Amino acid sequence: MAVPVAPGRLPLLGHTLPMLRERHRFTASLREYGDIVRIDLGTMPTYFLTNPRLVHELLVTKGALFRKGALFDKFRPFFGNGLATSNGADHRRQRRMVQPAFHRDRITRYAETMARAAADLTASWRPGQVRAVEADAQSLAVTIVGEALFSTEMGKRAIEEIRRSIFLVLKQGMVRALSPSFVERLPLRANREFDAAIARMRAIVLDVVRSWREDGADHGDLLSMLLLAQDDETGAGMSDQQVHDEVMTLLVGGIETTALALAWTFHELARHPDVERRVHAEVDEVLSGRPPTFADVEKLVYLNRVVNEVLRRYPVWFLMRRALAPVELGGVPFAEGTEVIFSPHALHHDPASFAEPHRFDPDRWSPERASRVPKGAFVPFGAGGRQCVGNLFAQTEIAIAVATVAARWRLVPVPGKPVRVTFTSAAYPSGLLMTAIPRH
Repeated sequence: MAVPVAPGRLPLLGHTLPMLRERHRFTASLREYGDIVRIDLGTMPTYFLTNPRLVHELLVTKGALFRKGALFDKFRPFFGNGLATSNGADHRRQRRMVQPAFHRDRITRYAETMARAAADLTASWRPGQVRAVEADAQSLAVTIVGEALFSTEMGKRAIEEIRRSIFLVLKQGMVRALSPSFVERLPLRANREFDAAIARMRAIVLDVVRSWREDGADHGDLLSMLLLAQDDETGAGMSDQQVHDEVMTLLVGGIETTALALAWTFHELARHPDVERRVHAEVDEVLSGRPPTFADVEKLVYLNRVVNEVLRRYPVWFLMRRALAPVELGGVPFAEGTEVIFSPHALHHDPASFAEPHRFDPDRWSPERASRVPKGAFVPFGAGGRQCVGNLFAQTEIAIAVATVAARWRLVPVPGKPVRVTFTSAAYPSGLLMTAIPRH
């Protein structure tokens, strides 16, 4: 079966230019050419899946036949070999050791940190004050993940370094991953800033790990869970480097997703007053003026639909897998080592799966309508054995933070200041200026 080649391929560069210039528009257009479309990243051929059924096959039913692909190979030198980048036996071992840190009883405790951090942020707001909401969302995400990870005095230093460096690393990391290898060796300011930020974060995380080794106490934080974890099969714990790599994975995976989701949630609530009214009414009824807890999250039924719709509208741009052995997808045989790409953003905006995909409609997540969404069409946290280990943490954090804000405040767009969107690994809001208005 012949696989069509996407238009716009150039010698040596392949489709790298449209990938970098057009981003989600290019990947969304590929569904016009078939269920599987060839695109070349530089001189490397890859195969792009546009059909959710094939994505489900890739991630779930045949997931064991694939490993993380070339994109993650580019990330590994600076993010380490944590859950996001490891493969095979290493990944299975690390997942067994990390998973207990995200059990429901632990997240119940983290939820207290989430509610407190959100309340502290909003306590600093003043009626009529204009807030840069994307900056507030980023700061809140760093605070929550940082405090869940690190509870010691040394940990507070780490949180400040993360606040300083993480978003530079996230935004430059995707550009570096898509660029030819020689680009990262050029004496460019962006390269120097990226390398310096990675070095600072690596140093402070290792300092915190060494400090914990000297103390040896369980502080109830994620770091303690990682350092105390033992492999059920061997009884071995993690080395300092392994702990560092998992911490970097949690920082990168845990901060960007929630920061973006929070910022876009307030943007969408302001654009849809009927949705905002329903959220406020539900929050008032469920919370009755008290801080939200983990037990409240499942009672915030409509708010959870809003969160799902935000995760649908603003997901990560694309992900890659590599075939471990000869395998077939959609009638197309792939040799061992073949690189396969899928785009959560394109899948989430496919009209074949979601009616009016560019319309913000939380009710599409009512039980009846949600049951009709095809498998593989909604993958904000991936699926199968490589699904994000912190997905419940992230969803809980978003719901609790939004509920905390919505209980006291409305955020209203500043007239004449439309939000700008920049694309790196996902859609980032820029200039999301909103006025804080007390609700009571």
